[in-house]
Amino acid sequence: MSAIFEWARPENLQPEPITVEIWRELSEEFCRQVEVVNGQAVRCDSPTRQHQTAVRRVANLLESAAERHMDHHHDNCLDVNSDFDVTLWEVPSATIRRPDVALHRCAPADLRPLPASFLTLVVEVVSPGSSTTDKVEKMGEYALAGIPWYWLVWVTGNQVTSIDVYVLDHTVNAYRLHRTFYPEDEVSLIDVPIRLRVDWARLAELVR
Repeated sequence: MSAIFEWARPENLQPEPITVEIWRELSEEFCRQVEVVNGQAVRCDSPTRQHQTAVRRVANLLESAAERHMDHHHDNCLDVNSDFDVTLWEVPSATIRRPDVALHRCAPADLRPLPASFLTLVVEVVSPGSSTTDKVEKMGEYALAGIPWYWLVWVTGNQVTSIDVYVLDHTVNAYRLHRTFYPEDEVSLIDVPIRLRVDWARLAELVR
């Protein structure tokens, strides 16, 4: 394991696959900079200000919706987090992603990375340059991990221009498009997996 720590500091070749056990021992600073795909560390691109603002505002909308859902239904405790470690699978080689936003069942704070089985929804904010990763690579991985819902939030220029809502088809372990929402829609009410009215005004003017 010590070789991993040596590799984590300079720009060196990775000496061995990263496991969940190794990941838990790495510094949070290092883990924020990479994701793990089949045991191999993949460095994350630095996000734009528009991307980060969209993530924060979508997370706020989703958190408010989750609180209303719990107040109304009095069922499972739900939580919303952004940019945190999620284990999609551990074998044959670990894959650990950092979703932009996720809705999940409440879990102990020290459970890290959070197993994918806790997640109900993953949201990825798509910016120029990330569409292949978000719509092909991560979409396939989240489906294989069994996460029921996947949203793609598309950012163009300085605003969110659409939201694609995907549902997992368990017969083929792949997502199918449920519906796409646009700012010009008369009513943008996403009712799955929880009810959320899209406040498009909050998703415009991402950078002032």
